Amino acid sequence: MRVGFAGTPAFAAAILEALLSAGFEVPLVLTQPDRPKGRGLKADASPVKRLATSQGLHVLDPPTLKGADVQAALLAIPLDALAVAAYGLLLPAVLLAWPRHGAINVHASLLPRWRGAAPIQRAILAGDVETGVTIMQMDAGVDTGAMLEAVRVPLGPGDTTASVGARLAREGAAALVRVLRDLESGRPRVPAVQPDTGVTHAAKIDKREALIDWSASASMIDRVIRAFDPAPGASTSLGGEMVKLWRAEPAPASLPGEPPGTIVEASTAGVVVACGEGALRITELQPAGRGRMSAAAFAAGRRHLSGAHFDPPCRKPSD
Repeated sequence: MRVGFAGTPAFAAAILEALLSAGFEVPLVLTQPDRPKGRGLKADASPVKRLATSQGLHVLDPPTLKGADVQAALLAIPLDALAVAAYGLLLPAVLLAWPRHGAINVHASLLPRWRGAAPIQRAILAGDVETGVTIMQMDAGVDTGAMLEAVRVPLGPGDTTASVGARLAREGAAALVRVLRDLESGRPRVPAVQPDTGVTHAAKIDKREALIDWSASASMIDRVIRAFDPAPGASTSLGGEMVKLWRAEPAPASLPGEPPGTIVEASTAGVVVACGEGALRITELQPAGRGRMSAAAFAAGRRHLSGAHFDPPCRKPSD
């Protein structure tokens, strides 16, 4: 099997690594162009590009696939299948028909729930108790193709986008290899058309969504923190100083009359903040310009923290 690959982030790199470990020939890797990163805005290659380059694979990173020259160059490379995982660029119809068995997508949700760019974050924000990964035969729509295999994965109360993404990458890689092995042996899967019911859309993340609104419930704020770990990180401010919150949990506290955002306790157990409904215990955070630290260490360096108020945000996440 000559299996091309298209993907960009760490989630996709884990799947490419599994294809290589399974022994598939990968004659081409597509990924997004290098992006400026860090204070110096130095061009940074995607995780997929770094892996592919280290393995001596042929890598192309065009900014778009719409150009006739780019399409001609790709069509000149014969493929049995094109595996796609979080690539980030639209595949034109001519490229969907390019490989002998078409393009096969690894999507990080149980389709048709959470079609789109940010399925893991949206599942956590919505409070879903289950998600999964779907292997899909791609068509011209956005995550609308027929399903070849689906794997269910439970979501726990401490799960973050990072932890869920790692699990789904492992499950998705194994499922993709199974689907490709069946194609290779002449026993292709029978595609299952996605149902019309249960469709939801996982819109691209807007960084403003990561600004914490303390008038929301403690459970909602907990989900915001977990959904935006590792990026962009849930943010709030204290006395004008930006602070990212990394670990927290709803606290069993009743705080009648305390305005949302009020710090009601600062101890070795963490920093407890009043919310619109309930309270949140913060256990790990990151002040601007510093590394992650325990909330206890943060509190130890600030006198009179109890009674202080986190500042309101620009926009409000809704329950």
